[in-house]
Amino acid sequence: MRCWAVGSPVLPPISLPLSPAIPFPNGASSSSSRGSPNAEDSSCIIAPPFPSFKWRLLIAYDGTRYAGWQYQRSPPTIQCLIEEALIGATKLERKDLHLVGASRTDKGVHAWGQVAHFITPFNYDSLESVHAALNGLLPVDIRVREISPAAPDFHARFSTLSKVYHYKIYNGAILDPFQRCYTYHCVYKLNYAAMKEAANYFVGKHDFSAFTNAAHNDRVGPLVQLEVEGSGFLYRQVRNMVGLLVQIGKEAIPPDVVPKILASQDRRELAKYASGVPPQGLCLVSINYKEDHLKLPSDCPGTSVGRNRSVSKCKLPFY
Repeated sequence: MRCWAVGSPVLPPISLPLSPAIPFPNGASSSSSRGSPNAEDSSCIIAPPFPSFKWRLLIAYDGTRYAGWQYQRSPPTIQCLIEEALIGATKLERKDLHLVGASRTDKGVHAWGQVAHFITPFNYDSLESVHAALNGLLPVDIRVREISPAAPDFHARFSTLSKVYHYKIYNGAILDPFQRCYTYHCVYKLNYAAMKEAANYFVGKHDFSAFTNAAHNDRVGPLVQLEVEGSGFLYRQVRNMVGLLVQIGKEAIPPDVVPKILASQDRRELAKYASGVPPQGLCLVSINYKEDHLKLPSDCPGTSVGRNRSVSKCKLPFY
């Protein structure tokens, strides 16, 4: 877990303890701490034998209307709509695509840097057309920012080194209505020095069991942004950590309560002091990967970042 606070030096990243690895095709392994995947989890489907081609997606979405990433049809999820767009663009069946996302973001959580991969039995000469097709089939609050070829060893979830999340707090008396879907509104005046002190206790390798169910503290006017980076996260861990920091910022509890809660390894100990904050302030910003897994394979098209359109001629009537 790596956390920052205003005025503090950048601290070196560390790793959170992960669950035992589960064998996966192509040499990857599972280390998800979010529980066993259900039957609809496409990461459990055995990948087809080669020849096949793997593709990496960089995805941004506004999670307000969706029930998180993980596949389900009703209420709709991000994975479900991405798969429907891929089916339309590739003419393949869901079982053939093997779409896997890097992070199973929760209901209402946003992403700027979600990563996923899928498989096709054919190669592409260019990715621009399929990129445009995907965004044409997706709703406007979900965008594929990039599509690129991926090496056989790349796995969106299991090749990760760390994930970076931002949590935004609007710390003002009256909420800016344009921020309502992307921040948590806290009307209490927060003590940022106390929050900074408490965030430093999170840095390091710990058992975060007490936070299952800090941060770069940038303040621009009433907006406070907390940045958290770690090798893995438990269910609602970031939101529970931020909830505790808010209580410390209100000066309801002292900063040194953090190591006490960490040492307890018990969610009930955290519940004595704070509850989690709502999802709309949380955004998955980026995912860092093993360099050797990001090498582009040979005989594949270049990365598509979308194409701009231009007007070649403009005719104006003259009277």
